[in-house]
Amino acid sequence: MQTALLVILVVVVLIFGFWLIQYSQFRNEEKKRQFELRRESQKAISPIRLRAYERLALLLERTKPEHMLLELQKSVPEAMTTWTVGQVQQYLLQTIRAEFDHNQSQQVYVSDEVWDMIINARDQMGAFVISIAAQIPADATAQTYAAALLTAYSSNGTTPTDKALEELKNEAKELM
Repeated sequence: MQTALLVILVVVVLIFGFWLIQYSQFRNEEKKRQFELRRESQKAISPIRLRAYERLALLLERTKPEHMLLELQKSVPEAMTTWTVGQVQQYLLQTIRAEFDHNQSQQVYVSDEVWDMIINARDQMGAFVISIAAQIPADATAQTYAAALLTAYSSNGTTPTDKALEELKNEAKELM
């Protein structure tokens, strides 16, 4: 009887040991598969994320006053001589909104902090465009408004757009 119990105990210990080894190997294989999946996913996502960083950098550059005014001058050459301050202001606000709307999907590829900085830069640029227009006399020319906008922007020091662009670049460097 004791021999039978001893044999059963040995068999149970062996079965448990075998199960433990198999379970351990299974877990290791599962970890390897997960690692490979993550690595393959990163290979696929990294170029997409880099393009997102590029697009967001372009968004920030395109919403700077000097770029928006240059684009206005290219697309509507007579704007600076025939448009009112209100028309130029409206064009600038529409440009900011359109650039942001066009790139809004890129938020899934950047950190929440960077995205919040981009939103802040957008909002601050809109407020800046409005505040400079409010400081200009009602009968001023679009050229006067453009000059005031560029002067105020260049003397503003580090802008929210510059801060967002810097943080965007830093995050992109971490990816590489």
